[in-house]
Amino acid sequence: MNYLWGGMIVIGVIYGAVTGRLDAVTDQALSSAKEAVTLCITMAGVMAFWVGIMRIAERAGMVEQAARKLNPLMSFLFPSVPKASAARTYMATNMVANFLGLGWAATPAGLSAMKELKKLDAEHGRATDAMCDFLILNISSLQLIPVNIIAYRSQYGSVNPAAIVGPAIIATAISTGVAVLFIKLRHLCSIRKWKRIH
Repeated sequence: MNYLWGGMIVIGVIYGAVTGRLDAVTDQALSSAKEAVTLCITMAGVMAFWVGIMRIAERAGMVEQAARKLNPLMSFLFPSVPKASAARTYMATNMVANFLGLGWAATPAGLSAMKELKKLDAEHGRATDAMCDFLILNISSLQLIPVNIIAYRSQYGSVNPAAIVGPAIIATAISTGVAVLFIKLRHLCSIRKWKRIH
């Protein structure tokens, strides 16, 4: 990826020099740098606010309660993960944070879940079914409030930044539905394969 971006920058500079528009390249570079810093400051503020809200919810026990209520769903999606495993709590926390659109707050829980899932099958040096299934669900993640997109739209002058909420719910609901269907079909195929072998 670094080579790709580096190559695009070099090509842009060379093209600007050849066409005599190097001043335009310089102006755009400075303008883009300023815009990037402004966007980072905006996103840092949004991130700090929502991660703080998530931390308050964790300390109030709300996340733990939500994780407990997700137990039947977790058993359905991840039958190989024991109920007593810490991985289930981390996975549920990750799912709740993603549902609320708090991708930044979801990441630490997701990484902790992967570490715990690895401990459950430490002998093998490869990703387990539960790890792959969790990754698929994490990527598809149903979102109630797409905080990132709302912040981007607000930053770039959208008249109604929250107008994206409805389409985002529909899109992420479809992607999550497809992910769950894929996971369950894969489980079914794995069971049939195991029965044929044994």
